[in-house]
Amino acid sequence: MVEIVKNAQQDNGETIDDERDVDVESRLLDNGNVKSSEKSNGVQNDEKTDNEQTMSEEINKILRDMPLTDDVTCGFWLFKGRFFQRFANQNAYVLLYGIVGCVFSMTYAYFNGTITTIEKRFKIPSKNTGIISVGNDISQMMVSAVLSYYAGKGHRPRWIGFGLLTIVIFCLMTTLPHLLYGPGEDALALTAEFGAQPDENATKEAIEKQNSKTLCRLNGGGAECEMGEGNLAPQLVLFAAQFISGIGGSLYYTLGVSYMDDNTKKSRTPVLLSLSYFLRMLGPAFGYALASFCLRIYIAPNLRPVINNKDPRWLGAWWMGWLVIGGMIFVSGIFLTMFPKQLPRAMARRMVEEERRKRISLRERQQNGSKEQTEKDRLAAEMEEKPIEETKASFWDMLKTFKRLLKNKTLMCNNFSSVFYLFGYTPYWIFTPKYIEIQYRQSAATSSLVTGTVALAFSAAGILLSGFVISRYKPRARYMAAWNVIVGFLTVVGILAYAFIGCPGNEKSVIVNIHDSALNSTPTCNSDCHCDYVRYSPVCGENNMTYISPCHAGCKKQYRTATGRKIYYDCTCIPSNNSNRSLSTIDERLTALNLKSEVHITNNENISTTIMPNELTTTTVLPDDLLTTTTDFPDDWATTIDSTALPATSDMSYPELTYGGQARTGACPVNCYAQFVTFLSVMCCLKFVGATGRASNFLVSVRCVPEKDKTAAMGFGMMMMSMLAFIPSPIFFGWVLDRICLVWGKTCTNKGNCWLYDPESLRYTLNITASVFVAIGALFDWGVWYYVKDLQIFDEEVKEVEMKIVQHEEEVNSVKDMEV
Repeated sequence: MVEIVKNAQQDNGETIDDERDVDVESRLLDNGNVKSSEKSNGVQNDEKTDNEQTMSEEINKILRDMPLTDDVTCGFWLFKGRFFQRFANQNAYVLLYGIVGCVFSMTYAYFNGTITTIEKRFKIPSKNTGIISVGNDISQMMVSAVLSYYAGKGHRPRWIGFGLLTIVIFCLMTTLPHLLYGPGEDALALTAEFGAQPDENATKEAIEKQNSKTLCRLNGGGAECEMGEGNLAPQLVLFAAQFISGIGGSLYYTLGVSYMDDNTKKSRTPVLLSLSYFLRMLGPAFGYALASFCLRIYIAPNLRPVINNKDPRWLGAWWMGWLVIGGMIFVSGIFLTMFPKQLPRAMARRMVEEERRKRISLRERQQNGSKEQTEKDRLAAEMEEKPIEETKASFWDMLKTFKRLLKNKTLMCNNFSSVFYLFGYTPYWIFTPKYIEIQYRQSAATSSLVTGTVALAFSAAGILLSGFVISRYKPRARYMAAWNVIVGFLTVVGILAYAFIGCPGNEKSVIVNIHDSALNSTPTCNSDCHCDYVRYSPVCGENNMTYISPCHAGCKKQYRTATGRKIYYDCTCIPSNNSNRSLSTIDERLTALNLKSEVHITNNENISTTIMPNELTTTTVLPDDLLTTTTDFPDDWATTIDSTALPATSDMSYPELTYGGQARTGACPVNCYAQFVTFLSVMCCLKFVGATGRASNFLVSVRCVPEKDKTAAMGFGMMMMSMLAFIPSPIFFGWVLDRICLVWGKTCTNKGNCWLYDPESLRYTLNITASVFVAIGALFDWGVWYYVKDLQIFDEEVKEVEMKIVQHEEEVNSVKDMEV
């Protein structure tokens, strides 16, 4: 096979040498000692095109004569042959690798989309859910470096297939709690097969009963504390599943990208890498869509539920999507495993390049005519790449490899840059939807839509554009490192801008009046309402102030209008003075006429409904004269007034409900649209700019280490990021945010989750703290720029070194001539 290469190169030897000489001359620096011949750009491009065409012909000739060895054969067992061999190319690999990444990233989104249902089914506290979700980061921290070292010396596609098999096991193990414990007694009791009777009013009653727990209960019977943890076994199974998924994730990311880089032309790596990143970014959208579809199906699909999915007791089929995702990963993983250890064309290209370098080096020595090693020969020997020796994997060699990586200043600066950047940016990945809700009073749907679609589109555009630009213009390593420094500081500026994009009206419209009898025994407006375990459900008072819940506002009764809007009245904490009333919050106060004449349609009948706090299932029809003379009802009455009892005339005078203030559901409207649009614009710019640095950051990290250490370096970097960023960052920022919490939930045994943050303190604390970490990462990027000066990113840059060699030799000869 070597003879074939030599023959092909002898036929084109003079052409290759002439092309090299022209290219070197055109790139020589004019420093007074060297006179270079000027060539036009058009001639240079033609020469490079001819050179690439000649090299392509040589590669094709080798491919035609190359025997199919085990290292280049696509497929395994019965699934190999000419049909499968046609797919052993870089385009097929990048496409399949991106599709697998898309399905793999669906697992994270699907888990986040179904976690609330899992918590409800198995009674898992939120703090335990956080521990479960970091199981994959813990395993990546423990095994990613070791696995990437050993697997990098073996058949990488098959190791990737093994990693994807662990992802399939993760999907099945996540489904296992449902297979072991079933849908649960509460879910079965709501099906027709287990004796439940269809009741069209059952859902409404369940909702009203749940909502009534937010009211003020003077005589006790308020919201109960949340029950303790459920069975621990399902939680252990879910944690073990997450732990296993980290093993597969580390193998997929480290081996997959290094295999792509080793088997593609260096100039095409950026665009192919960006394409694979883009395909992976589509996964979360599909994951959330699948979660939405599965949760619309009852948790026991073979049974007939007597409730609909709007009922708070509804449990969706959270387990079903894991079977779908596991099946897709299993099938795509089999195809990915079929790829050979080396792609045939990549192997042929290496053979041609190696022979060319040897021939050029030999010709230069012959032209020198001296057996003594000159400075030029020494530099040429340093430039010439030595063939990679396959070192057998061993524990001691692994330690030597990691020692080399630790001494690599460029790599360590790049890794620490990524660590600090990820540390500072992690809270935005987790908390951005909630941040938008708190700061700019946007709905949860709008917040999720913005972060899941708009921001994703800008990130995808940045990744694709950067890959195209790098592949097209082939910038030097120092230029790419400088761009990463610029990206880092632009990110710092953008995050600091977040701190000054606030909504003043939102920050001053919330009243936090929590009565703690242990700290203050002085009676307050809601001290007798038993609000300790009432969930955060904000209401807007007629004084245009937001209260934590109807209970904290002292509201004892609620009323539902014909349009479904709820109005709370008899609120002791809300002033009822007309001068304090805001028409923007409550257009008209409730009167006895409203309680009698408000009509909505239920079961094709006109019914006027007033919901009282207790005995919601009791139905009482009040006489017409009682309603016209009574504006207050006993606390233990639930009232349903038949519309046929309405008076014939409408000119009667009904007194206004003057006792207590009134409020409606939801926080008071605050106009934060301008600030929200500004925040969205800055966020999209940051997403775009940040995405443009991903490809250049990867290229620097894999080019600054020897070829044999590439996979180990990626695994080592993943271990550092998991250990120093992904695990501690949520804990640290959780501690920071807990210090600015205004309202805490309570459980029967402990403090629950934070329900309300101080918007102003959140804005300054979160953004300034995050910007500090990102700024430190930008400083490490500056260190990368400093150490990366001589790094070669593309194959074409070898000629740049050749130019320096020739220039140095010419300078030496010029000095000798002057001396003579």
